[in-house]
Amino acid sequence: MSNTKKISLLIPVYNEVESLETLLERVESVDFCGLEKELVIVDDGSEDGTRDILRRLEDQHPQYRIIYHAQNMGKGAALRTAIDVASGDIMAIQDADLEYDPQDYPPLIKMIVDNQADVVYGSRLSEGKTKEAFAGLHYLGNKFLTLVTNLLYSTRITDMETCYKAFRSEILKGIKIRSNRFDFEPEITAKVLKKKCRLAEAPISYNGRAFHEGKKITWVDGLWALKALVKFRFID
Repeated sequence: MSNTKKISLLIPVYNEVESLETLLERVESVDFCGLEKELVIVDDGSEDGTRDILRRLEDQHPQYRIIYHAQNMGKGAALRTAIDVASGDIMAIQDADLEYDPQDYPPLIKMIVDNQADVVYGSRLSEGKTKEAFAGLHYLGNKFLTLVTNLLYSTRITDMETCYKAFRSEILKGIKIRSNRFDFEPEITAKVLKKKCRLAEAPISYNGRAFHEGKKITWVDGLWALKALVKFRFID
């Protein structure tokens, strides 16, 4: 991909008033393999003051592309909106909390720039990076869903549910996303694997937060993810 010039960071936001500005500062400080950065931020109906921050940032950073959903629709819906308007040659997903470190992204992006992969996942479950506050039930749930993914799609990935996913843009724009919530993760994984894209992984760090700190995914989302893995094995 010698003609790669721009990366779009897709940032879904919902009620992240405490972390959003810190996250954006961290993203801005990272050199994404020398690529021009486009931040596409979709506020998914925040009610905690996040929108006030974003409106101020619109004035300070006119280069940001900020879209507001009228109501909360879910992470998948926010990412659909971001994908539609993003213009980068590579797209990468970045949650608005502080569980993931943007400094981990460049090695993932470099694999696409160097044409070693079409899609790269940042794995929290491989060795080599610090892992903190990975709650037991979340850990077991992620391991189980990844195992089901490998069995259904004949692959050998280690972390299907990771937020950090980077794509050549034509691949992501060429996939119809149906899921509105956290079942985006199994859906996009299923469709990437069914398209026979070259999917690679690289280790990333992780600093998980608890529910009282704002974590939103629950065991119910795990059930939806399991359903999505089975459903998209046979449709689309």
